[in-house]
Amino acid sequence: METLVYARPASLTEMPTHYCPGCTHGVAHRLIAEVIDEMNLRERTIGVASVGCSVFAYNYFDFDWVQAPHGRAPAMATGIKRVLPDRLVITYQGDGDMASIGMGEVVHAAARGENITVFFINNANYGMTGGQMAPTTLPGQKTTTSPHGRDVETQGYPVRAAELISTLEGASYVVRRSLHDPKNIRLAKKAIRLALETQVRGLGFSMVELLSICPTNWGMTPVQSLKWLEEHMIPYFPLGDYKVHPAVAEIKV
Repeated sequence: METLVYARPASLTEMPTHYCPGCTHGVAHRLIAEVIDEMNLRERTIGVASVGCSVFAYNYFDFDWVQAPHGRAPAMATGIKRVLPDRLVITYQGDGDMASIGMGEVVHAAARGENITVFFINNANYGMTGGQMAPTTLPGQKTTTSPHGRDVETQGYPVRAAELISTLEGASYVVRRSLHDPKNIRLAKKAIRLALETQVRGLGFSMVELLSICPTNWGMTPVQSLKWLEEHMIPYFPLGDYKVHPAVAEIKV
């Protein structure tokens, strides 16, 4: 007797992605798709695509999407959710899109307590445009625009988005997870489920930050990148729950 152990989620299309080998955007996509299928929300979901490596996300998920201008996904999601409050509205954004040009958008969406869910992919660089320094680039990290390493004296310190958003009253569920090994991938999926449950139950703004690797722009193999994330990114961006509304804490997943 055969047992099915793997299948493509119905919420993912069969189109091959454009992501570089080893990139964990694909892992994030699968987790989100699995959770939406498990919650039976595919026909109600509307995604808002960002500008960045995930700009073509609408080709890979098999539900409705709109494309936002650079950094404006939370604003578009706000409008969609207010007009169609029965829909599940998500944004999928990278660190350049959300933590740089879009920081004002996400901060104010969270402050207003908009009932949307943001998935924030943090790979510590501008992936799509060649690996430039991003708001999340670590001190001393080399990029195409910081070839000698990020100098905090002249370029400032990295932005810890989860910690920042968690200080806002309208935020109900804000956590950071990682995609570097099976254990943490399982924990990431649970966080994705809780974030979507937060929205479904009308509890306000939710955000899941996911630490991700970028082997191409980091100049490493995928295996080296996973180790680098664990040894360098997690100490600076600690994993954990930063804001959990008491009503969210009671949800069993």
